[in-house]
Amino acid sequence: METVEMNSVSLKRPRSEDDVANADEIKRQKISEKSKTGNDSGQSVETVTDQPDKSLLEDTKNEIIPNEESEEQEDEELEDSDEDGDPESFADMMKHGLTESDVGITKFVSSHKGFSGILKERYSDFVVHEIGKDGRVSHLDDFSVPVDDEDPSEETFTVLSDEDKQRLEELQLLKNKETSVAIEVIEDTKEKRTVIHQAVKSLFPGLETKTEDRDGKKYIIAYHAAGKKALAKVRTATDPRKHSWPKSRGSYCHFVLYKENKDTMDAINVLSKFLRVKPNIFSYMGTKDKRAITVQEIAVLRITAQRLAHLNKCLMNFKLGNFSYKNHPLKLGELQGNHFTVVLRNITGTDGQIEQAMHSLREIGFINYYGMQRFGTTAVPTYQIGRAILQNNWNEVMDLILKPRPGAEKGYLVKCREEWAKTKDPAAALKKLPVKRCVEGQLLRGLLKYGMKNIISAFGIIPRNNRLMYIHSYQSYVWNNMVSKRIEEYGLRAVPGDLTLKGATAVHIEEGDVDNYTIHDVVMPLPGFDVIYPKHKIGEAYKEMLVADNLDINNMRHKIRDYSLSGAYRKIIIRPQNVNWEVVAYDDPRIPLFTTDLDKLEGKPLPVLPTDGKFRALKMEFSLPPSTYATMAIREVLKMDTSIKNQTQLNTTWLR
Repeated sequence: METVEMNSVSLKRPRSEDDVANADEIKRQKISEKSKTGNDSGQSVETVTDQPDKSLLEDTKNEIIPNEESEEQEDEELEDSDEDGDPESFADMMKHGLTESDVGITKFVSSHKGFSGILKERYSDFVVHEIGKDGRVSHLDDFSVPVDDEDPSEETFTVLSDEDKQRLEELQLLKNKETSVAIEVIEDTKEKRTVIHQAVKSLFPGLETKTEDRDGKKYIIAYHAAGKKALAKVRTATDPRKHSWPKSRGSYCHFVLYKENKDTMDAINVLSKFLRVKPNIFSYMGTKDKRAITVQEIAVLRITAQRLAHLNKCLMNFKLGNFSYKNHPLKLGELQGNHFTVVLRNITGTDGQIEQAMHSLREIGFINYYGMQRFGTTAVPTYQIGRAILQNNWNEVMDLILKPRPGAEKGYLVKCREEWAKTKDPAAALKKLPVKRCVEGQLLRGLLKYGMKNIISAFGIIPRNNRLMYIHSYQSYVWNNMVSKRIEEYGLRAVPGDLTLKGATAVHIEEGDVDNYTIHDVVMPLPGFDVIYPKHKIGEAYKEMLVADNLDINNMRHKIRDYSLSGAYRKIIIRPQNVNWEVVAYDDPRIPLFTTDLDKLEGKPLPVLPTDGKFRALKMEFSLPPSTYATMAIREVLKMDTSIKNQTQLNTTWLR
């Protein structure tokens, strides 16, 4: 079975004789970006449709990557791979990575012959639009700001000098011993003083102002009205200046965030920094991929549309628009899914192959595997750590996270692991880490605090979502393997003993009812204490797999409640909606092949493409529900392995 991968590298399959005719022409195409492409925000390369559907998914909250978009950031790796450098060296490091078959991804549902293509040669070749709970697709198409008489004037944002802003920020965060900051009023008018008062209060929540005469000059004095109590409010960001927010206005400003080549959390951290607020006042329905152009709705507590719109003048790779005020935040998982626009460049398939592949995707769909980013990109898969947690083998958990490992890692992590292997001294190993927020640093700090005999408490220092990522990865590993067995054993039809959902409840399909169901109705469980299993051979296969891993399928409760798995159900075949495609010719690999929301707002014309270009690209559009992986849909079209290991090895050959 051919395999390929979907990082931000190209997807290529081993060349058949039919491909050779195209080889020379394809080699001539520039792909300089390809050697630079890396793992999306530490994730493997996927695109998952953000939030897991609560009725179908496991106990997690959200899935990552454009429909590899977010399992509540669970799919974000806890360590970043160091993928910079020449492609050969990265390929050498990735020899120890995972392939699809390592995590149970082995089957296809279509019968067409696969072909090669490059995914994400440019991040602009992958565009994701969020689909809200009302079914509306998010678009950035309006920069206007809602008119509000109580908004400060535009001068508010320019009246303070950079030096004033620096001093006020230090005062706001109590970074120095000053108890106040004095700003001289150069043009002393009441209007000028009013603007300065407004600027300080709106740009630096928590500060109060007053006017004072000093030596015949007017000064605006900024100070903390309640000292450290005021700072606490700013830090928690639950109550930014209630008294200055109009009662008639909704407390949350909703807006559309258009971003390029940056993941959702990075984007929110940047917005927080520029607005001088904490990230926790932002809410969203799902996290989006890094190496893509993505459009999604964000809500923020008591920040005006005017302040947000002002950021459009100073931020790179972001645009904010479609502002409105509402009385509620957004919640993870509220979205209906994501709509994808994807370009696969340098395709080698014939028109017939492409038509067959896309018709199959539209009519049958693809196997709803968990994509590669779910399992990490290093030589120690996340599911192995999850399995050790479920086995209550805490020494193994510690060892898997901290021991030296081959493959792609940053240099300081390599030194940290070597120190740990040599000394088993948390303090010594921690000194090798300039960045302490990675999972290794968090575990070492825990071991330093609680001691080597209390690994459970030490491991508990790692944020809960990251800890749960490991056991959810193990569930996903089991599910992928069982679905492959199910497809191999029974094919693409519903059979007696399969499971289907009645509302949120799973029931078995009985012999007499089997003709009333299709493969699209069949679900399979993620292992847990609150699910039932198929009544045919696959039910036994679940038990056998867990027994081989020293786990009891009938006892999935853990002595630590967080690690008890209730389980969930997931459809085994997903049929994308709104599937459209087009084959286009082009000469220049650097030109975009479609227009984005921002292009349209800026009045950029559609790209002019040659009728008979040197290269061909497949433009495809489709919509996916939450917690499904777009790369698994693309895998079905190309018939290729989407692992970084396989992708990189193929890509390296391509670059020679």
